[in-house]
Amino acid sequence: MILCELATPAAGSGHRFDEERHWAASLALRFANREGTTRLVQARHQGPLRVQRPFYPEGSTEACHVYVLHPPGGLVSGDALTIRAQIERDAHALLTTPAANKLYKADSQGVAWAQHTELNVDDGGILEWLPQETIAFDGSKGTQRTHIALHGSARCLGWEIMALGRPASELPYVSGRIEQHFRLTLDGKPLWLERQPLDPLHPRFSGRWGQGGATVQATLWAVGLEDASAAIDELRDVLPDNPRWAVTVRQGVLLLRYLGNSRNEAWALCEQAWQRLRPRWIEREAHTPRIWLT
Repeated sequence: MILCELATPAAGSGHRFDEERHWAASLALRFANREGTTRLVQARHQGPLRVQRPFYPEGSTEACHVYVLHPPGGLVSGDALTIRAQIERDAHALLTTPAANKLYKADSQGVAWAQHTELNVDDGGILEWLPQETIAFDGSKGTQRTHIALHGSARCLGWEIMALGRPASELPYVSGRIEQHFRLTLDGKPLWLERQPLDPLHPRFSGRWGQGGATVQATLWAVGLEDASAAIDELRDVLPDNPRWAVTVRQGVLLLRYLGNSRNEAWALCEQAWQRLRPRWIEREAHTPRIWLT
């Protein structure tokens, strides 16, 4: 889907945009339970952020699947994207994306991009935040902020997958800086706070005590498991046995981490973990969004 005709390509990115007018886009979604069915009752947008119509592949009384669309396909210098979602009481939304998000090389002035995601889940609400991976091109500069605010008995399961550079094209991530901020709260109290700078010039990037030269990282989290210890035991039994991932629980949050060099491996690990966790988490089998299969 093309929403706007863009003028000129950013240097080295393949991404078309008007150098005098960068994208400032926002999307605000609200889901509510209406007579036992989760409905998308509000979808406000500005700029190139949209959603497709809601899907109910699990049945009308189960999760409302929604695909978040960003037609430009990625962020360039000066872009600012904001995504907000409100999941009201007893509503259940699964949000994903149709393709990888790309973070392109900064312009000649080194102007950064910004991406802000704010997810709010009311008491009794359920949110699955399952975007496809993010690919950072060499020289990309920007800040990602994710804030998930849970209330009461709200439950949330999600992941973030980041691939640095394009090794298959022999274009590693050797310059630039990406700063990530993650905040997960319950009734205003922090459960998990994290800040991570990704700077290939910093010793942490290649040091064994830090990233160790890994080009792909992923984090999966789950809040609302009745028996997190049993869930961890199951994941350790069924997921591939290798040193590139680990799982634990902190403050009631199950955290699975991957640090390696394969986007496919990271994605498969997260998807398999989600498939195993979902029946324990909400007593429903995982239903793969069909957009992942196209």
